[in-house]
Formats: sequence, structure tokens, C-alpha cells
Amino acid sequence: MIEKALTSADVEFVTTLHGDEPVSFHVLLQPRGEQADRLLRAIDDIALGELDEAVREGETPEGEEALTMGQRALEVSLTALRSAGSEAGGRLIEDHPLDELKSLVEEVRADEVIVLTDPHYVEEFFHRDWASRARHKVGVPVLKLFSHSKA
Repeated sequence: MIEKALTSADVEFVTTLHGDEPVSFHVLLQPRGEQADRLLRAIDDIALGELDEAVREGETPEGEEALTMGQRALEVSLTALRSAGSEAGGRLIEDHPLDELKSLVEEVRADEVIVLTDPHYVEEFFHRDWASRARHKVGVPVLKLFSHSKA
């Protein structure tokens, strides 16, 4: 589960987690503009010392623009995973990401879930981030990873 395009460092990290064992990825992407409210994002930016980003939170795409950018980010991520030699498929999600995640886990009989996002300190502190909530819902181990760099 991701919220933006995977960077090359992210792809290398997730594709080498299990050594030479063959892995297939089923990627769910929910654009950041649809998942969290602006205030929480701004607080996260301030906690990270990124004051310029906090000021620009109002510029984060939402609605149709976020979906279009999200589709491109998903395509870039799937292409990068496939180029790294992994099997990869995925879809964009608009609503209820954890319900979608639970359905996907059951559908593909996933062994684990990887949640790869930027840090969201407020949500993580209150255990309202995707990984914390997924641990109580999906029935498989959930690995929380932070994106290596800005995409």
C-alpha cells in the first residue's frame, strides 16, 4: 500500500526484502490528497522541520486531479517493480483503503502487507496510520516502511 510513486530506492528496498525468493506485488495506491486532512499533513510537515511544505499543503491535489496524478504514480511504480524483475499488478483506490486492502489480501492469499509511506507522525502517534489500523484488520503480518526520498 503506497500513497505516491515508488522511488528507485524504494523499489530496490522492497524487492530485496526476501532475498532471492520470488515475490509478486499487488500494489494499492491511494493519492495523498484523498487520505488525510490538510491540518494533519501540515502538522506532519512541521514535525519534520519542513515549514515550506506545511505552507504549501493547500496546493496538494485533491479530487480528480489527485486521481489523475495517482494513476500516473501507480503506473510508474508498477513499471519500476517489473523492471526490477518482480511480478506486479495494482489499482488505484479512492475510498476505504483498509477494506480494499483486506479484500485484496484474501483474494490473492497474501503472506504479508507492506505499507510504504512518508512519515505521518500525528496519525502514527495515535495509531491511526494505515499500518497500525491494518494490523487489526488483514490477518497477515504488516510491515511499516518509510519512503526513502521524495517522489
